[in-house]
Amino acid sequence: MAVITFGQKEDAKQYIKRPAVYCLMFNKQKDRIAIIKTGDGKYFLPGGGIENNETHEGCIKREALEEMGMEIELGHFIGCAQRYFFSTNEYKCYLSEGYFYLCEMGKQVSEPTVWVEPIRAVENLFHEHQIWAVHEALKLI
Repeated sequence: MAVITFGQKEDAKQYIKRPAVYCLMFNKQKDRIAIIKTGDGKYFLPGGGIENNETHEGCIKREALEEMGMEIELGHFIGCAQRYFFSTNEYKCYLSEGYFYLCEMGKQVSEPTVWVEPIRAVENLFHEHQIWAVHEALKLI
């Protein structure tokens, strides 16, 4: 599996590898995509770090409930991409290794999900590898 890499690795720095699973989920009309807006105004795809021995499916289902209040079904695997970056919140260097999946909406069990046009997601997402995944998902729908 070829992995696309974003960001620049600086030789003098130690990077913490952080595998994560992300959801690309479109509404029924396929004209909006689910995103998460953090308290500091940054935009991300729903998903996050794999905990302990979680499977990809277990991770994304847990994250979807936590972030969107929604049960989801894991769909087509889009691909893997990674990004070198410095976290200004944690003051650490990370290699975010993202696994991206198309997902289907399930039952909404709490707070509603934020939906935006894919172009707005591309313009606002914080991580380049998440922008890449949106472009790849658009090819599949």
